[in-house]
Amino acid sequence: MTGHVTKLKRAYDDPAGDDGWRVLVDRLWPRGVSRERAAIDDWAKEVAPSPELRTDWHHDPDRFDEFARRYRAELDDNPAVDALRAGLADHPVVTLVYGARDEQHNHAVVLRDYLEERW
Repeated sequence: MTGHVTKLKRAYDDPAGDDGWRVLVDRLWPRGVSRERAAIDDWAKEVAPSPELRTDWHHDPDRFDEFARRYRAELDDNPAVDALRAGLADHPVVTLVYGARDEQHNHAVVLRDYLEERW
């Protein structure tokens, strides 16, 4: 992604002027965050992990590698990824916004890496 920056940010963190295009990548809206405060430009809920995968994983860091492998397989077969990629192409800076507490072990990390590898 030459000349392109993809950032990650929790939905509970304040938006910043350098966030660029802010895309919520969770299937559900983050609890307790108003739409105004979130300052979301787009909601790509279709690229989030399936409810079954999210439930199976249950945000267990010890199972993150397995989760990442299964999520990548879902992304391979997900037409919503192409729509997200098209939006990324239109914006030099993109922030993928997510609600998970763990900043290292979450689906947005996997999604960012997946998109960057296939850009």
